[in-house]
Amino acid sequence: MSATIVEQIQGLRQMTVNQLREKYEEIFGESTTARNKDYLWKKIAWRIQELEYGGLSEQAKKRAREIANEHDIRVRLPRGAFQEFNIPAQPSRAKNKANLPAPGTILTREYKSRTIKVEVLENGFRYEGRVFKSLSATAREITGTNWNGRLFWGVKE
Repeated sequence: MSATIVEQIQGLRQMTVNQLREKYEEIFGESTTARNKDYLWKKIAWRIQELEYGGLSEQAKKRAREIANEHDIRVRLPRGAFQEFNIPAQPSRAKNKANLPAPGTILTREYKSRTIKVEVLENGFRYEGRVFKSLSATAREITGTNWNGRLFWGVKE
């Protein structure tokens, strides 16, 4: 890339969103409704390079059109697509127990001027004599609102 192209692209990073929107209109010849700074500077940088060095080859454009026109693309796998491999078609919805403290651990937290404790069990969490399926359920019981249990109890990922 020539120095002027590099300087132009580096200059884009310093612009405000409104300045980028003006530059977009100047480069593309049309206005944009986008207000995402990263999107705008990347799109403008791509266009500056395209104007200087040329765009996609005709072969690449043709292939992109072919891919876009394929109508038999499936969004979901048919039922039983992986039966012969003994792999479930849908991802497992098993609970993520990774990175949880070992059973028997007592998690402690200060909340509204009181100390709250929950015990980690093999299959749940004990709070005030009741067993809950998740840390989020204990946080909901304590606060009355929905919480990410790991966040509430300070359990790191």
